[in-house]
Amino acid sequence: MTEKTPLYDSHLAAGGRMVDFAGWIMPVNYGSQIEEHTAVRTDAGMFDVSHMTIIDINGPDAEDFLRSIIANDVASLLVNQALYSALLNEAGGILDDLIVYRLDDGFRCVVNASTRQKVLDWFALHAYADMTFAHKPQIMIAIQGPKAIQRLSAVTAILLLDELKPFYAMPHDDWLIGRTGYTGEDGVEVMLPVEQGIRLWQQLRDAGVAPAGLGARDTLRLEAGLNLYGQDMDETTSPLVSNIGWTVAWNPPERNFIGRAAIEAQRGNAEEKLVGLVLEDKGILRHDQKVITNAGDGVITSGTYSPSLEYSIGLARVPKGATGECQVDIRGKLKKARLVKPPFVRKGKDLVSKS
Repeated sequence: MTEKTPLYDSHLAAGGRMVDFAGWIMPVNYGSQIEEHTAVRTDAGMFDVSHMTIIDINGPDAEDFLRSIIANDVASLLVNQALYSALLNEAGGILDDLIVYRLDDGFRCVVNASTRQKVLDWFALHAYADMTFAHKPQIMIAIQGPKAIQRLSAVTAILLLDELKPFYAMPHDDWLIGRTGYTGEDGVEVMLPVEQGIRLWQQLRDAGVAPAGLGARDTLRLEAGLNLYGQDMDETTSPLVSNIGWTVAWNPPERNFIGRAAIEAQRGNAEEKLVGLVLEDKGILRHDQKVITNAGDGVITSGTYSPSLEYSIGLARVPKGATGECQVDIRGKLKKARLVKPPFVRKGKDLVSKS
């Protein structure tokens, strides 16, 4: 059964080409994925991310619960500060990646659309006695790009919005605005009640902010070197082989979060790593293509044509010792490529210029 976000009719009105994504009918583009991508890199674009799952956690045990269930440590968070982390199983595999905000009266988690029931069930299984958690259906709009703050400020007056720091949030009436995103550009993600969200989307569109679909969201996040759950990481991979080892808080050593023992055994001994890949020959890198390196074979987890760089890029899981030049098997032909450290593009800048 497929679901629709409250902005479904707004997407149709804007010419959105709708597709099934993780059980949701979502716009893949509004006519030109390249134009939508470019709008975000040069000005501002907006994404409907209302299919994401918002979970509010409250009560005296909320902090201890989160400290036991995710690999990063919420104890260090100030009010309205956010962190990125992974929810692990006992084997150290990634059940989901999420953003956690500390609020005045508790915490808010934003998790992926495809993992909603799995995460809610996991929370229920491990819940502490004196806490509550609840899925909070709202509209969530990601406004992204170098002029994102300017564009949002032009349609609604939000005091001190331009002073909001990255990975902090601010309440605005019954909105929560986080300076976060999935594009490698500046921007915000606005969580707000449905009727207000429909109105804000229309106001932004009337003001010339380009609606952008799943296609541009994917090319932007890949250029930014950001993982896609279910593709670049999943329940069979740990943070240490998924290029997000930095999201694990090892101290204090007595914090025994779920999966800690498994990934601690892997610490310093991981046999694989997730790296960036630049194609030197003509062609397009795609998920599941074989990568032949100086240390053995690997596999592409994500690949696409980069509109900003005008050649193909990807993420690949390869042997730990792999470096430099490599080859990719594209439909039976070996193509020249090289391993790089992501991100590829950040705030409009090319970080991995093709040799």
